Amino acid sequence: MGKTTGRTEIMRSIFDIPQDKITVAPSLLAADFGKLNEEIARIENAGADLLHLDIMDGHFVPNITMGPMLVKSIRPHTKLFFDAHLMIEEPLRYAGEFVKAGAELITFHIETEKDPAYTIAELRKLGCAVGVSIKPKTPVETVLPYLDSIDLALVMSVEPGFGGQSFMPEVLDKCRIIRREINQKKLNLHIEIDGGIDEHTVHAAAEAGANMMVAGTAVFRHKEGAETAIQRLHAARPGEIF
Repeated sequence: MGKTTGRTEIMRSIFDIPQDKITVAPSLLAADFGKLNEEIARIENAGADLLHLDIMDGHFVPNITMGPMLVKSIRPHTKLFFDAHLMIEEPLRYAGEFVKAGAELITFHIETEKDPAYTIAELRKLGCAVGVSIKPKTPVETVLPYLDSIDLALVMSVEPGFGGQSFMPEVLDKCRIIRREINQKKLNLHIEIDGGIDEHTVHAAAEAGANMMVAGTAVFRHKEGAETAIQRLHAARPGEIF
């Protein structure tokens, strides 16, 4: 299938990250940017499984965050897998720079592309893992035709653009439908959920079939510390994963 194309070129496989248990991807957007290397070391030592990079352009979403230069500057300081979520228009125009900077997974929004199959194929040529994301109001059916050619489906549980928003439980049916497709067709991919995930909402997300949890404020700013936050997220019981 298309999914395997280029996988041997990936520096580290996203499938080194377990699919049969809950994994945690702290969002760098919630870190203290005045001491990024310290913040990344803190969550790595606390047990984070990968690092989620929210890339925003001020056009597709109403915020601007980080570019390839920042990603490149932090890459030597951590062994965490870099999960780059491109909330930008024209993702193919910039994806290569993020891969060169150290991103190992590139996720683009299906809403930005008229031909997602072409975008997936072009991203494969970069040697990275490939994900597709959908916003809360985007029908889940838009991503289903591409599940056999991607490594990750990302369901947004807030409107993308800013951290610290409240979880939208109505998106959980999207996770259930994607998980059902994965199980029925015996596909090999992660379901990631992003937005309002904390030690309380993680349980509903896990039960709905998500196995990879993006959490920003809930990790970096947890009153009991990042290690406690990550432990509580890891403790969620997976739903229909395998």
